[in-house]
Amino acid sequence: MTQAGDALNVSHAAISQQMRVLEKHLGVSLVVRQGRGISLTPQGVELAAAVTAGFGQIGEVVEALTGADASRPLHISTTPAFTANWLMPRLGDFRNRHPEIELMLNPTPDLVQLKPGGIDVAVRFGSGGWPGVETSLLLKTDFIVAASRELIGDCQVSTPADLLDYPWIQELGTDEAMEWLRTHGVTSTCVKSRIHLPGNYMIDALRRGEGVALTTHALLKDDIEAGRVVVLFSQDRGQTGYHIVTRPGVLRPMARTFIGWMRRQVRENGA
Repeated sequence: MTQAGDALNVSHAAISQQMRVLEKHLGVSLVVRQGRGISLTPQGVELAAAVTAGFGQIGEVVEALTGADASRPLHISTTPAFTANWLMPRLGDFRNRHPEIELMLNPTPDLVQLKPGGIDVAVRFGSGGWPGVETSLLLKTDFIVAASRELIGDCQVSTPADLLDYPWIQELGTDEAMEWLRTHGVTSTCVKSRIHLPGNYMIDALRRGEGVALTTHALLKDDIEAGRVVVLFSQDRGQTGYHIVTRPGVLRPMARTFIGWMRRQVRENGA
């Protein structure tokens, strides 16, 4: 209450009075008093989220109309594997085309919250359609089980069970590789060995022949075409792929430019 009063240049008593008026108007309790402090009720949490989103969207539009947000760098969040293997090799082209746009890249496997004044664009793998955000498919790609030619050699891998004889590399924080084995009838998931690595290190380790990995075709396209990496199994998941994720509402002009550039890269270079 005191902080709200300071922000609005009124007393905390005036804020308390307005809260009581609002609760009476709505017919619900928004805060509960605990000793000398207060906390939000579930209804208060719900209303606070709606108000924050509403004022956030208003702020975005005002910033877009006035250019007040123009000097802030464009903040992009992607997975480490996508950043290292798809985005970074192409980023020189974006810098040459748009040297005036300052970028901040945040490679993380964690889902990030898209807030006004924070991350502008995220790229995430999945089927899209996630609640509370705008999503559009950037790059459709198959899920693959792959290994380097150096690791596989001339051996024949005919069934998923054959992969139990090989070491596995799994992306840190996921269990997708072992889940893939289970869904393909391999009830025993006691593989030869297993190491957990961040996504970008996992791809590098796969290339060096340190194990079999479950990943996406798009990240290994050049290696596969050159014969350095072998696709052992492939799975088409319909519209699964890398999606562009943004907040609902008006995008900053530089965000629209970056999204357009990524789409151009897909059109001109395939995956």
